[in-house]
Amino acid sequence: MEKLLNGVVQFKKEDFEAHKELFQELANFQKPHTLFIGCSDSRIVPNMITSTLPGELFVIRNIANIVPPYRIKDEYLATTSAIEYAVIVLEVENIIICGHSNCGGCNALWADSEKLSKTPNVKKWLELFEDVKESVKKVPESENHSAREWITEQQNVLKQMKHLLSYPFIREKYQKNQLNIYGWHYIIETGEVFQFNKETGSFELIK
Repeated sequence: MEKLLNGVVQFKKEDFEAHKELFQELANFQKPHTLFIGCSDSRIVPNMITSTLPGELFVIRNIANIVPPYRIKDEYLATTSAIEYAVIVLEVENIIICGHSNCGGCNALWADSEKLSKTPNVKKWLELFEDVKESVKKVPESENHSAREWITEQQNVLKQMKHLLSYPFIREKYQKNQLNIYGWHYIIETGEVFQFNKETGSFELIK
């Protein structure tokens, strides 16, 4: 905890002072250009990956960067409500679904269900992309364990991109070219980011 407290002091002295005018501008208003949907994994730092400043990204994070299919129910919908707010109220121009290497949530798809018995809420959450398994099995390279990991992570990104289009207000803006949707696969150990190319049907290195 001491490290965190010292970090707060250092932030105020250095980072805050360096961007003091920006924070004053953001005090009562935000206008982010991009909704970034990523994994809760502690190794993923959206602003660092994208070299963006405070106020540029509206960030949603959860296990395995999942987008639940659109629905209206009398229950608490954290991810769904945040997406709704970003697109309708903040009017973001872009949505990025960012998966990553060595994703525990994606790996759990292939694990013995008994391993998730102590985390029933996680188990229920992962049901949202259970069918990604079938997509992965159709890829010949998935027989290799290492390749299967990357393929699962990338297929999951594509699945969540499709889920986004189940939201009527997203689909309408997307079809009118008022909203861009991107799929990324971030590699932790190299810092590389691969973006899905709809024309080629593959993830290509951003360079």
